[in-house]
Amino acid sequence: MYTMEYVVASLFAIAIILLLVSFFLRDTNQDIREELDQLTIQQVQELYQIKKKLRVLEEELLITNDSLPRDYPKNDIHEIIKNQVWSLVQQGKSVDQIALQSSLTVEEVDSIIQEFSKRGIV
Repeated sequence: MYTMEYVVASLFAIAIILLLVSFFLRDTNQDIREELDQLTIQQVQELYQIKKKLRVLEEELLITNDSLPRDYPKNDIHEIIKNQVWSLVQQGKSVDQIALQSSLTVEEVDSIIQEFSKRGIV
């Protein structure tokens, strides 16, 4: 009978010792949680910095776009396009049709026709 009392008492003592030890041991999951929190904070900070830099770049891009002229002169029309325009003239197409087909203005088409006429190409 005494043996049973000793067993119960020793099990109770072991339980108390294990309970006290568990309070003093460091939780390994806590280390992982802290590391995860640090990584999350670091990523949020990096994302904030990237957004800040992107905002500055967008503002610079808007400033440079506003300072550029809106109408670009199309003085340099490629020779292939000029030959294509002349070919359409020879086919009997109107200046308006040629302008639509070649994505040029009517004035540009007229200038190409005049250029080819001056060259004496028939």
